[in-house]
Amino acid sequence: MSKRTDGNGYTIIFAVIMVLIVGSLLAFLASSLKPNIDENKRIEKQQNILYAMGVNENDESSANFVSTSVAGQEFAKYIKKQIVIEGNKISESDEAYLIDVKKQQANAKAGKVRKLPLFIGEKDGKTFYVAPIRGKGLWDAIWGYVAMDENMVVQGAYFDHKGETPGLGANIKQRFFMDDFIGEHLMTQGGEFKGITVKKGNNDPKNDEKTDFEVDAIAGATITGDGVSAMIKSDLALYVPYFKTLKK
Repeated sequence: MSKRTDGNGYTIIFAVIMVLIVGSLLAFLASSLKPNIDENKRIEKQQNILYAMGVNENDESSANFVSTSVAGQEFAKYIKKQIVIEGNKISESDEAYLIDVKKQQANAKAGKVRKLPLFIGEKDGKTFYVAPIRGKGLWDAIWGYVAMDENMVVQGAYFDHKGETPGLGANIKQRFFMDDFIGEHLMTQGGEFKGITVKKGNNDPKNDEKTDFEVDAIAGATITGDGVSAMIKSDLALYVPYFKTLKK
């Protein structure tokens, strides 16, 4: 006579109980850790924004954020105003950096008005306008922050990715690539938005020409570079009406 524990019914009941226990445990852990996760995301966004406007701990070759211990303090020091642009409406918000760019892109596709966060900072007597951008690389999402002056000339940039190829597309977060964007113009003298194209063989490998709307591509990372070009052109173009108000 077989034991009761040898039956299929017992196995199913045991599996259900274990799923409930493990599920409850994971839910508890997720709930318990959420404040820490949210805080880490907040600090990371602040570090990204600061990096784009030149507040960082870079050495000669590598890109380094300000430390997490001082990120909040430095953010409050350098970022003088956070605004949210919704169509023709512009409002101030102390938590504009918490706006989910991915969600806002989805809202726009659904026909809703997209919220555009913009961070206005001051450093060394200069005013910086930092905007978040998000797009698609070869394998997954890519994103970044671009700091501009009132003429939409790039003053700094930070890019990151979720799953680009190491040594190729992943190099968008390396200094040799990000620094190339500094000084690049996004608009023509006549006020037409052109964006920046990451282009292979653009005949300017040292990136001395800043009004050609191009930077040199990363070898072997054409699709990732195209993604960077696309997100710069699509997302930063949305801020043009605001920058035109600065000229009035």
